[in-house]
Amino acid sequence: MVATMLSDTSKHYPVLLNELISIISPQHGGTFIDCTFGQGGYSKEILKYKNTKVIALDRDEDSYKIAHDILEKYENRFLFKNQKFSQLDNLKIKNENIKAIVFDLGFSYSQIKDPSKGLSFNYTGDLNMCLGKNEFSARDVINKLEVKELEQIFKFFGDENDAKKIAIEIGKERRKTDINTKKLVEIIEKTKKKKNYKIHSATKVFQALRIFVNKEISELIYGLIASTKVLKKNGVLAVVTFHSLEDKIVKYFFKSLSEKKSISRYMPQLKQPKTLFKLVERKPITPTKKELSENLSSRSAKLRYVIKKDDFYKFDTDILEKFKNLIKIENFSVKL
Repeated sequence: MVATMLSDTSKHYPVLLNELISIISPQHGGTFIDCTFGQGGYSKEILKYKNTKVIALDRDEDSYKIAHDILEKYENRFLFKNQKFSQLDNLKIKNENIKAIVFDLGFSYSQIKDPSKGLSFNYTGDLNMCLGKNEFSARDVINKLEVKELEQIFKFFGDENDAKKIAIEIGKERRKTDINTKKLVEIIEKTKKKKNYKIHSATKVFQALRIFVNKEISELIYGLIASTKVLKKNGVLAVVTFHSLEDKIVKYFFKSLSEKKSISRYMPQLKQPKTLFKLVERKPITPTKKELSENLSSRSAKLRYVIKKDDFYKFDTDILEKFKNLIKIENFSVKL
């Protein structure tokens, strides 16, 4: 889960950039956290405004080069950390006046084009899918997990209707040889009888594997919780999502902490006297026709944001309980 979606050309497009800048208002100065630095699209735009400071995070070590170039230009106003955004509250930045924290949960053109990362079914490179600081690769998952576990990953993380059939065929094929990217695509195409010409047959399985390998569900949940702790009063928390599972998590987190009601029957209650967030817009912001014409891959992007109403650090949320079944799947053990 790193910055910006794949464009149909080699040009880098920070998705919903104008809308995001309008929401976070860097022209008034302050410190901003870019949790998904990627190719630096958001960070560079924020730093154009005087009296701004950007703290950028990315789990991908390849982001160092771009970060180094920005650091040379904005030495005193830019800080880069190669770490997961779920660890945001470990940065010890409580004294910073954090005006906004932003997430772009897509991935960059350079990552897709890199065969060593194995994110695309259009390349025949290693079946990897590691975005940085991983415990195992997609190749380990495909060749070592139980067939029933693969089925659940494909079904719940990819919404793949043929999850069971594909998992069974993988189980048969890997008895003969290790499965690589090319072989996995062949298995999927052979197994899926109904063709959807709008999307590639392997799209959903590859999405599911990427989510599982990078633990994107728990990363997002813990990233949202950590961001909320770090954010100051009147600060903005903004998230751009690209598939329904991400959007569902963000929507629930924002909505549940902006309404006055019992948080959860499953957990003891903190004395939370008022709502934590102000939900300005209930519906997500989506790309304009102009942006879609320039970058078709932005078509699934949704931007949601909230404003933190007070500085209190401790708050009650049942988001882990709400999505516990997905986290359980994400924690399947891959024996290396």
